[in-house]
Amino acid sequence: MTFKRLILLLVLLAVTGSVHAQRFNKKQEYEGLRDGTWEASLLIGSQSSLDFVGENGSSLKIDSELAWGFTFGWNWTPNLNFSYRFMLAKPDYTATIVPEDPDISLQDLNYSADRYSNQLNATYHFFKGPFTPYIQAGVGYAKLDSNVPSQPPDVGCWWDPWWGYICFTDWSTYDATGFSYNLGVGLRWDINGALFLKGAYNREFFSGDRADFDFDTLTLEAGLMW
Repeated sequence: MTFKRLILLLVLLAVTGSVHAQRFNKKQEYEGLRDGTWEASLLIGSQSSLDFVGENGSSLKIDSELAWGFTFGWNWTPNLNFSYRFMLAKPDYTATIVPEDPDISLQDLNYSADRYSNQLNATYHFFKGPFTPYIQAGVGYAKLDSNVPSQPPDVGCWWDPWWGYICFTDWSTYDATGFSYNLGVGLRWDINGALFLKGAYNREFFSGDRADFDFDTLTLEAGLMW
């Protein structure tokens, strides 16, 4: 299933879900399950691809990739939730670099990047019952690491009283880090007072030194309340 089809499916679920949620949530015994509870979840997502054209004809193409992560949050009321979310993706990418010497042809570099996302989110659930659409917004910190060394590695060696002679190699890479924010919509189903499922579409906005990296992600989430 393509990424666009996943987005279409999520939109259709949101429309049909909002139509039936009010009828389902009339059952008073199910209302308020989230009120005053803590929760944690694991999530898996599909991160969209990204194309960027840089200076003097240079370019970057980041492939779509699966992402994983977790959340930890608190339901202040049945409608309002505050949470922390971590996500990690390792997409492959192709960077086209333009040599300064015009007689040298363009060069393509193929690597795998690391993208880390740490977000503090506020979520509003439209209904108090167990099946509800919601909207989400948050701010945080993101890092996109190219895994391309920016300088020769640092090597250090020493004698350890337990392990003997040890050498350690470390190196710096080209990366972009800084402030990010996100917006999202989704559906939540509280199966009972302990288990819940969520599906969401989210866009994260992140600006690097030379480019803006805006990633779309579809996520499925399973968690516990207590």
